[in-house]
Amino acid sequence: MLNRHRLATTIAMLMAGSAFASQVAADEVNIYSARHYDSDAILYQAFTEATGIEVNVLEGDSDQLLQRMAREGVASPADVMITVDAGRLWRAEQDGIFQAIESDVLNERLPETMRHPEGLWFGFSQRARAIYYNREAFDPSEISSYEDLADPRFEGQICIRSSNNIYNQSLLASMIEHHGAEEAEAWAQGVVNNMARQPEGGDTDQIRGAASGECDLAVANHYYYVRLLHSDDEADREAARKVGILFPNQDGRGTHINVGGAGVVSGAPNRDNAIRFLEFLASDEAQEVLAARNYEFPVVDGINKNPVLESWGDFKKDDLNISVLGENNPEAVRIFDRVGWR
Repeated sequence: MLNRHRLATTIAMLMAGSAFASQVAADEVNIYSARHYDSDAILYQAFTEATGIEVNVLEGDSDQLLQRMAREGVASPADVMITVDAGRLWRAEQDGIFQAIESDVLNERLPETMRHPEGLWFGFSQRARAIYYNREAFDPSEISSYEDLADPRFEGQICIRSSNNIYNQSLLASMIEHHGAEEAEAWAQGVVNNMARQPEGGDTDQIRGAASGECDLAVANHYYYVRLLHSDDEADREAARKVGILFPNQDGRGTHINVGGAGVVSGAPNRDNAIRFLEFLASDEAQEVLAARNYEFPVVDGINKNPVLESWGDFKKDDLNISVLGENNPEAVRIFDRVGWR
């Protein structure tokens, strides 16, 4: 059974240390996770029921987990690290956190775009970075691509997060890959020129900004919108109804996609169990939980999705290998600094 006490470990315990590090056995897998979703608790329980392997979870944000593993060194009990966004996976990769693994199951189940070329980490859920528009104030036929966000026609109309947000860093990293650094910088400058306000808040705040009329256009990951639609708060649901969602670049490369992903830690004491856990994340059962409970797109074809996601039908996704987004992250950060994207 899933150890609920360990699952509830707080960030304070993460930083102060706990008895977690001393608990290593052959019938368990130790997971350091930067995801904090109810769906993941369901996955851990299902994995234990399917395999008899106990799941021990330590939660914190990605940087805190990396710092902890650096302190623990070769004595770290971590078997698996889970985080979100290719940029964070790349940073863990650069820190030597992951070891390369070979798995026929993962190679067969996951598309190539969701697998690190050397098997260091794998993507298990997809996140689309969508554009939102105020239904009353904006005609969606006016925009069809990320590139359009830099058009001077939209001066003072865009809500978007700050440049230190990893989602925006990865979006710019994709622009670098498709257009080169010089053109990507011109795009970033154009978006800065078109901002309705200085960047503030999270993805949900950008959607609310478009709903309230603070801006006509917003950029946010798709599942934040679905959460608003499913909120217990009528004000949230009303905000979601006031905006429309569109998936950019359908006439070209497709919509920018990022991931929730994981890899086996380089010194994993329970390596075989870690690989079994990653393979479980690629199963139909796990993929359906991620899609239905957290409103993420599955990476495996033919999986039932949340009804809202199903209602959108199929759309074209950018087929870049996700690892490229991490490789281009340092240049994206430098570009953001140069154009004054705060």
